[in-house]
Amino acid sequence: MNSIIEAFHGGGLFMYFILLFAVGTFGLIFERARFFQKIKQPPAGFRQQILNHIVKGDYKGAETLALSQGETSLGRIVAVGVALRQQGSGDEEIQARMDEKLEAEIGLIDRRVGFLAMFGNVATLLGLLGTIVGMIHSFAAVASASPSDRAILLSKGISEAMNCTAFGLIVAIPALVAFAFFQNKTDRLVGEVTEGTTHVYHDLIFLTEGAQSQKARAQDNIEGRLKATLQPQMSQ
Repeated sequence: MNSIIEAFHGGGLFMYFILLFAVGTFGLIFERARFFQKIKQPPAGFRQQILNHIVKGDYKGAETLALSQGETSLGRIVAVGVALRQQGSGDEEIQARMDEKLEAEIGLIDRRVGFLAMFGNVATLLGLLGTIVGMIHSFAAVASASPSDRAILLSKGISEAMNCTAFGLIVAIPALVAFAFFQNKTDRLVGEVTEGTTHVYHDLIFLTEGAQSQKARAQDNIEGRLKATLQPQMSQ
């Protein structure tokens, strides 16, 4: 531990900037890890259960089922669409509102992940800048020093440069690895939520239209039978 502290102090001014990015990097990694750990997915038969309610025209039951999965992104999106259909909203309004909710959920999933890549790149550049400044100090000190002191000053400057490089990489490597991991997880979750939203939206639109057409045809059949029954009586 003492050697790490000594190396930190020996790295010069830029070590404090690298430390600032280190705190931000590891804090963000911890926050995103907790977030993804708490994310839940709907059960495997969630879409089929919603589908069963929609086929029956039971939008209240579908909304209740979606709200029961309110801890999931898909559950919250589906609840919006089903509630609007229950209120008699049109297809365009349902699509617009579900798209808005989908974008909001994607924003929550993807939030701050991109900062990890920036932190990793900036930490590497700060380490490189500290290295260059350390070498400049080293050669400037050697140029004006006595021959007996040159070796000591040169080694001190090189030590400052290498310490800055090392600490910059210590921050950058975990940041970039975490970014790749979280970005992959984000892409997978966004794809699943988007696909699930699209499927349920199509179910809502097409099955509702089919049910309404079926109902209209049944009504027409009833009216046709009544007319066929009443027409002979009226002619008499």
